[in-house]
Amino acid sequence: MPEPMIAPSILSADFAHLADAADSVARADWLHVDVMDNHFVPNLTIGLPVVKSLHRASDLPLDCHLMIDDPDRWAPGYAEAGAANVTFHVEAAADPVQTARAIRAAGAFAGLSLKPGTPLEPYLELLSEFDTLLIMSVEPGFGGQSFIPAVLSKVRTARAHVKSGHLRLFIEIDGGITDDTIGQAAEAGVDVFVAGSAVYGDGDPAAAVERLRDLARAGMALSAHG
Repeated sequence: MPEPMIAPSILSADFAHLADAADSVARADWLHVDVMDNHFVPNLTIGLPVVKSLHRASDLPLDCHLMIDDPDRWAPGYAEAGAANVTFHVEAAADPVQTARAIRAAGAFAGLSLKPGTPLEPYLELLSEFDTLLIMSVEPGFGGQSFIPAVLSKVRTARAHVKSGHLRLFIEIDGGITDDTIGQAAEAGVDVFVAGSAVYGDGDPAAAVERLRDLARAGMALSAHG
């Protein structure tokens, strides 16, 4: 059984102390970085200069989630800046396959993200071009929202395709992942769990990472025995 991967989201961290926030979760697997442009989503966060600085300040692989317009133009730059995984939204991309290839050519994993209301089926044939599928379990734009369980049907569909041998893919989930929801996401087939307030809202972020990993491991075990 694969080990679950925890990706704390710095959207919930103190932006004045991002290097410290990264250090506080040093045993996490990825550090999730939400890039928002106030166009694709109604929020404005951080961009390329901060990603470059974080890459210098932390050894954690940076998992950049681009909630931006025109990712075809901007996404490869995040790979060039040192991100380990660069995910963009299919709803915003003009040519997702070409953009994925450009990200991979720049040395990063390429990820495709779907909003909660976006169906997976029209994009299944594209997924062989990607390393990560990010299923949004809240509407993108703001942290602290409640988990939408209905998106787990997309996780199950993707997991079935991976199990069949047609795909090699990390299945990632982002939005409302807490102690109460991570188990069901793991049981549905998620590999990578983005958690913001569940980690940085805890008095001990490092302990929160380990607790979430244990809960995800239990959910994966239920799936394996189901």
